[in-house]
Amino acid sequence: MPLCSGAVNTLRVERDGPVLRVTMARPEVRNAFDAALIAELTEAFADVGDARAVVLAGEGKSFSAGADVEWMRSSVELSFEENVEDALRLRRMLEAIDGCPAPVIARVQGYAIGGGNVLCTICDLTICSDKAIFGQVGPKMGSVDPGYGTAFLARVVGEKKAREIWYLNRRYSGAEAVAMGLANVCVPHEQLDAEVQKWAEEICERSPTAIAIAKRSFNMDTAHQSGIAGMGMYALKLYYDTEESREGVSALKEKRKPDFRKYAK
Repeated sequence: MPLCSGAVNTLRVERDGPVLRVTMARPEVRNAFDAALIAELTEAFADVGDARAVVLAGEGKSFSAGADVEWMRSSVELSFEENVEDALRLRRMLEAIDGCPAPVIARVQGYAIGGGNVLCTICDLTICSDKAIFGQVGPKMGSVDPGYGTAFLARVVGEKKAREIWYLNRRYSGAEAVAMGLANVCVPHEQLDAEVQKWAEEICERSPTAIAIAKRSFNMDTAHQSGIAGMGMYALKLYYDTEESREGVSALKEKRKPDFRKYAK
């Protein structure tokens, strides 16, 4: 199936019977998302047609490393209004995935870090290989996800674990992700595709109306998270315009440890 309209070769959308496969295709940057990929993902999930299940995957060795660092650095040159619009586009992408009428399965074969970890959080199901690595990096880079990646994550893994993930920025294996509830199952790497296919086919055998009602019921219980994300994304852009936030990106570029202590009040 051709790429989404307006695509710049960063997303591949393929139909396999009742299953739609959406693959982030930026392996050279571990499928980190920039403005183009955000737009394409939003478009793809806004119209999945009559697909009964959707598989979200990343090309190459990683699922997604989250926001593209170069894209984040370029935001420094944007006006506040442009930055806010960028934040709203990111929010709309997450809302499109969360609100997709068909269950969405995250296929995680490697790194699911930062925004990539948020994508796993909002997918209905996450199936990973024993090579998967989950975690957050925001506070190490002068960033944070103030909606789905924090408040919603707490609903998924519990308050204490969510705070640990964000405050300490540790890495977690696929088995650890299953234990905390971030993933449903972890399988040997070579069995990942077969396991994803098995789960997708089982979903497609179920009553589509019953599945649709169940998904909407789950989403109704957490609908307020979208409002939290909207408010948080607006505030986040104010933060990104500070020297404290820029220190994280600069340190990454310069391959040094960031010094946030000098910004402590």
